Amino acid sequence: METGGRAASPSPAPGHACQVFAADDIYVSIGVNSGDGLGGPDQVVTGDIYELEENARPLRLVLSRPVAAGAEPEVAEGSSLGRPGEKVRLAARYTLMSPDGDKVELLMLALEAGLFALPLSPIGTRSDYTLLHVESSPRDTRLSDLICVSFARGTLISLASGRQVPIEDLGPGDRVLTRDHGPQPLRLLGRATLRAVGAFAPVVITAGTLGNAGDLIVSQHHRMFLYQRNRPAGLGTSELLVQARHLVDGENVFIREGGFVDWFSLVFDRHEIVYAEGIPAESLMVNDATVSRLPPEIAAELGARFPGLAQIQHFGTEAGRQFLETVGPAALYHPRRRRAL
Repeated sequence: METGGRAASPSPAPGHACQVFAADDIYVSIGVNSGDGLGGPDQVVTGDIYELEENARPLRLVLSRPVAAGAEPEVAEGSSLGRPGEKVRLAARYTLMSPDGDKVELLMLALEAGLFALPLSPIGTRSDYTLLHVESSPRDTRLSDLICVSFARGTLISLASGRQVPIEDLGPGDRVLTRDHGPQPLRLLGRATLRAVGAFAPVVITAGTLGNAGDLIVSQHHRMFLYQRNRPAGLGTSELLVQARHLVDGENVFIREGGFVDWFSLVFDRHEIVYAEGIPAESLMVNDATVSRLPPEIAAELGARFPGLAQIQHFGTEAGRQFLETVGPAALYHPRRRRAL
């Protein structure tokens, strides 16, 4: 993320907080390295199945932003791990698969105290994770670029006036149409440019699939708001929140890898449902969990504007992969795009 001119005596860059596990807390339960903790890229074997120790506790790691391009980040003040000024090396990136088919990416960080794993997606105990891919010393991932729900450049957002504006043209104070609270002033437009690989590759929801006017390009964990007139069995409400990655069928909705993506996040006083390409989708929810994964510039501004960092998630039923595999993603598609039987 680029900035303008540099002052003569710049203030320290804000710390970027994240949660990591000791590498030994993630161990091989079945496989060649059975019983061993997660090792470096030259020690692990693809196909091994890993578990997270039941008594494992995440550690808070605070990183400073590198001053020079390509420089390694350093441990910042307030970290419960390492010492301020200590270099943090990104040693590897691992791709694992959970039992339900979701992919989980881990970044392996090397500190003086040893190796630590930073999950880019939530991981839990009592679950198996099969190691699929190992990338040594990845150069295309910056630790500060762990952005959450975002829309790609060019996404049309509905304003209170009814006009649709490309998201990159919005600014603080613009009144955006929300589903539950009508016109709401935008407080912050977060921006970041990421390489479209792995967990950072965008989901493309092709025009018409959910009733969207044009192709809607969102981050994988971005949740779409879907209202079901006939409430599906087993769901508590007719209002569903569905992560974009769970809608992927390879045809109407797919993940597009390659190149770079300019991402934009919308922040309001509350967690809102806005209209993107004419259909409802969530704004960025501001709380400790989401802010800890944002680039430091965005995190710092959010901290200043929203000191409580405690927005409440929009009401609705979270529809997970198990439910969607039962009904099939096409059951949630707009009628015009459902396949003929």
